[in-house]
Amino acid sequence: MDSLTQIVLGGAVGNALLGEKLKNKAVLYGAIAGTIPDLDVLATFFTDPIRALEFHRGITHSILFAIFGAFLFGFFLYWLEKKRGVTYEEGVWLFFWGFFTHAALDVFTTWGTRVLWPLDYSFAFKSIFVIDPLYTLPFLFFLIRSMREKTDMKRRLRLNRLGLYVSSAYLGLTLLLKAFAFYSFTDALDQQHITYKAMSVKPTVMNTILWTAIVETEEAFLIGEHSFFDSSPIVFKSYPKNRELIRGLEKHNLIHRLVQLSEGYYTFSEVNNEIYFNDLRFGVLKEEGDEVQFAFSYQFYLDDKGELNAKEVKKDRRDGVKLLKSIGRKIVGLKED
Repeated sequence: MDSLTQIVLGGAVGNALLGEKLKNKAVLYGAIAGTIPDLDVLATFFTDPIRALEFHRGITHSILFAIFGAFLFGFFLYWLEKKRGVTYEEGVWLFFWGFFTHAALDVFTTWGTRVLWPLDYSFAFKSIFVIDPLYTLPFLFFLIRSMREKTDMKRRLRLNRLGLYVSSAYLGLTLLLKAFAFYSFTDALDQQHITYKAMSVKPTVMNTILWTAIVETEEAFLIGEHSFFDSSPIVFKSYPKNRELIRGLEKHNLIHRLVQLSEGYYTFSEVNNEIYFNDLRFGVLKEEGDEVQFAFSYQFYLDDKGELNAKEVKKDRRDGVKLLKSIGRKIVGLKED
């Protein structure tokens, strides 16, 4: 999830565990614990973007990190706050649950999380977008209300628990909504007599009303959208796999890494004699006539050593604004202009 959400979750965890002893400082320590796992994004400054993406949500989001990191950071918390009655065990538990709940929340999003690192397997329920105001804002409201309670500790902790209960209930609701969306897509595929090999269903940007399905067939991927407020038939657009564009390079290490990164949902495309790898998991950014740009796309090129490499295609912020407006219309069932 986004940084603010993880700070709120971590702060609530810290508040629940040490709010009585440290009051709002417990929220601060929890927020720090909720932030630390995402410091793996700093890898961007030390390596290429593809390796940075491979590193993200790996070791720092694992159970091993939650355990061993908790012993280390818990000692620092104990050393800083032992005069206030904080024990080493309490410091360890705060950081363990801060790290663990961070990873657990990320599992609900689209981007895979390797909680069992070093095993190379990612968990992703794909039931919530990485930014979802309906999850974050009520949670933040209860946390702030709790922080403002300085004397009545029972009320403080009760408000904090309400935030945890409401946010957790919403996560459960997203799984139920995904099940409804999944059924709608499978029903549409059956009615249209489409034979498919695999399908991935996930919510669109910042909502759980408009859902998208990426459907793999023999020669192409189909992408369809469905809003719970729209009763019209689901339309699937086809995007050819174009595997022939990299014929002879299927076993190249770079191709293998990109395929692993995309979890198998990818196509190739050719524009002006340049070959692109398109990660389909995050959908289409813009589509104008025959021109299609996916949210994550990589252009192949030969580096100074003559070796095959790839760079991420830059995204135009204006396209993102247009996409948000388009999603807003689709949520309420309005057709594109």
